[in-house]
Amino acid sequence: MPAEENQTNDTNTSGAAGALGQQPDPFTQGPSPSALDQKPTTSTAQAQDVFSSSPPPSGQPSSTEGIEPVFSAAPPQVQSSENLAASVIAGDISQKKKKGFSKVYLLVVFVILIFGILGLLFWKFWPGGLPGFGKKGEIVWWGLWEEEEIMKGIIDEYEKDNPNIKIKYINQSQHDYRERLKNSLARGDGPDIFRFHNTWVPMFRNELDKVPSSVISAEEFSQIYYPVMVSDLTRGSDLVGIPLGYDALTLYINEDFLAQAGRQPPETWNDFRELASQLTIRGEGGTIIRSGAALGKIENVDHWPEILALMMIQNGVNLSQPKGNLTDDAISFYMMFSSVDNVWNETLPPSTIAFANGKTAMYFGPTWRAFEIMHLNSDLRFKTFPLPQLPKDSPDEKDVSFATYWVEGVWTQSPNREEAWKFLKFLSSKESLEKMYKSQSQTRLFGEPYPRTDMANLLSDHPIAGSIINQAPDARSWYLSSRTFDGPTGINSQIIKYYEDAINSIGRTGRIPDKAGDTLNSGIYQVLSQYGLVR
Repeated sequence: MPAEENQTNDTNTSGAAGALGQQPDPFTQGPSPSALDQKPTTSTAQAQDVFSSSPPPSGQPSSTEGIEPVFSAAPPQVQSSENLAASVIAGDISQKKKKGFSKVYLLVVFVILIFGILGLLFWKFWPGGLPGFGKKGEIVWWGLWEEEEIMKGIIDEYEKDNPNIKIKYINQSQHDYRERLKNSLARGDGPDIFRFHNTWVPMFRNELDKVPSSVISAEEFSQIYYPVMVSDLTRGSDLVGIPLGYDALTLYINEDFLAQAGRQPPETWNDFRELASQLTIRGEGGTIIRSGAALGKIENVDHWPEILALMMIQNGVNLSQPKGNLTDDAISFYMMFSSVDNVWNETLPPSTIAFANGKTAMYFGPTWRAFEIMHLNSDLRFKTFPLPQLPKDSPDEKDVSFATYWVEGVWTQSPNREEAWKFLKFLSSKESLEKMYKSQSQTRLFGEPYPRTDMANLLSDHPIAGSIINQAPDARSWYLSSRTFDGPTGINSQIIKYYEDAINSIGRTGRIPDKAGDTLNSGIYQVLSQYGLVR
């Protein structure tokens, strides 16, 4: 979970919710209407040996003065004794060269074989390993957010029980993290374990090792973890990661402002809109002194991509092909808080800072933002609540929330894959998660919310994490998550940019122009195709 963040301007949901019925909903209440096998052959040198060992033709002597002829198959030549001696010497040297070549050849093959075996043993058993392939028995773990001191206790415990294994934890900077990780893996010197965002699976599909069934089977995973995690981390029939925490978008409310208004937290978007207007205080000329809700703009609303994705999913939008009235209605409703209700505008500070400083009453963000808020204003009284929903036809309809969380994966080329997965199995146990949570809570407001369904009761009443845990069973995700630091070519960054352009093209009608809608659709299709997500 990210610790305190100083940056506040921000620039993922799987599967769309079913389309709404014919009942009125707030999204439509805007001002606008709508080797080949080789056979062994005999070499030239071997052929000469065969020839020289053949019996001489009939009538020819087998020797001349006791000296063997060099080419006994050819007729004898009349030579002087000096020439004959020279010929014999030359032939003898030739024979020695042939025999010497054969011995050298065998020696070279033998040496290569020995060095190959030694190299394999060196790589397998020597602590230093081979350059570029990591160290056998030392697991390098690239993490985010958590300092080494936080992880030391749980690592020491594992190393004590597994003395042949060393864990080297490196807390990486979030800036350019995705590109640095990708480049490190491409060079062959990447970490054994690395943290990645739940939306990054398509970008690391060739580097993520599948989770062995001995660690956790697909059936066990679906029973222990939330459905959104099963969907996000399953590729084909394989799992590719194990989460150690969970986070999602939630609604922050200033408790003092809510009490002063004598109101309850909103349950629907209609309630939310009404409350936002009531909590807004304006000065002369309509100047906003205190905003009721940070919503309606994209330049100074942190996490606007997640908020918009949530609205579109709830409204039944197919996020892979977003052009249409359902998309327009959701975007129009989002912008209404600025264009119609005047509860937020571009003159206000970034939404996280505005909420921390008491300049807005309601604000959307993941739970890790609470650390930044408390850092900015430790006296602020606030709490989080479940996300507003569209009116339901039936009380049995599930609440839809938006998940954005981080996962641990193992590199496919790691020399320590088996041990890395064993370590992650240890880390993801209930006992280890509780120990890590306790360690994290000693340095901040609370630890990473538990990703396991069998631990939900431990946080269901938590004033900050409780809201996301209670809505986690029906959470969705998609490639509209901000603050993932996936870089300008990342899947989130590219899709968010297409939405920025589309929203900026909206005029007085509050609808996306047809041309901009076509560009949005084709752009998203292109990005999804790039990562093999289009069928």
